[in-house]
Amino acid sequence: MPKSTLRYFFAGILSFAIWGFFSIPLRNLKTFPSEEILYYRIFTSLVFIWIAILLFRRKQLKADYAYLAASTPKIRKMVGLQILASTVFLTLNWYTYIYAVNHVSLQSAAFAYMVCPLLTAFGGFVLLKEELSRLKLISLGIALLSIVLLATGSMVEVAWSGVIALLYAFYLIIQRKMQHLDKLNVLAVQIGLAVVLMLPFYLSRHGAVPDSLWFWGNISVVALVFTIIPLFLSLYALIGIPSSTLGIIIYVNPIIAFAVAILYFNEHIDSHKLSAYLLLLISVFVFNWGIIKDIITFKGKKV
Repeated sequence: MPKSTLRYFFAGILSFAIWGFFSIPLRNLKTFPSEEILYYRIFTSLVFIWIAILLFRRKQLKADYAYLAASTPKIRKMVGLQILASTVFLTLNWYTYIYAVNHVSLQSAAFAYMVCPLLTAFGGFVLLKEELSRLKLISLGIALLSIVLLATGSMVEVAWSGVIALLYAFYLIIQRKMQHLDKLNVLAVQIGLAVVLMLPFYLSRHGAVPDSLWFWGNISVVALVFTIIPLFLSLYALIGIPSSTLGIIIYVNPIIAFAVAILYFNEHIDSHKLSAYLLLLISVFVFNWGIIKDIITFKGKKV
């Protein structure tokens, strides 16, 4: 792998590693309704991201405006539809994930990001014509076996996992097609549009604004550390690596999330599930073996 591509790979790894710890601040907010957490996550994220853009990235904002102004109406319409569709998928993914963490189980939420890579890689293969080598197809088969082992448990958890995974997989596939706009600007527009979409629901069911410092502290962490930063990193990664590769990197998320569930929240895991997770880990290494080999070779050359 070229040195220039490695930074996109590491950006993808870091984004999903951060999301692996997402359950900690969400569990801190368990006493609050899921929709309320979603509303304030989106509202707070909007403030943070536009402050960052207006302070540090006005040049990129002007460049995107100039690109769209010079584009044909057909291209502008396509970009608008892509942003709208991806925003809907992302917002629904956020809500279902928050609900699953606080009202179903941490493992069901983590399991979703085991299913998501298969859907993303398959979607990239079918819709974007991204090639999958025989080794990568073998790794997907191993991952599928892991998922089948876990799916023999609660069907409710599996159903929630499938919905969460499908929503995020569609989001990633659409993002992969949007290559001409700055990723942080796209994210800022998506969050702004999410606010517009959610505002009628918020106003119709609006209660008192939480006055707890505990709530706002955790919401700020959720917005900045677990929304803007990892989403930007994952979108940045899509500039240089296929969505199928990013889809498999997602496996970093459930591996960490399961570890947090077991070691931090003391959720039970039996030998059956442990075997499935080990298969999953093998799948990640097999799918990314070419990248891992290049990294090892690159480090060896530097030494």
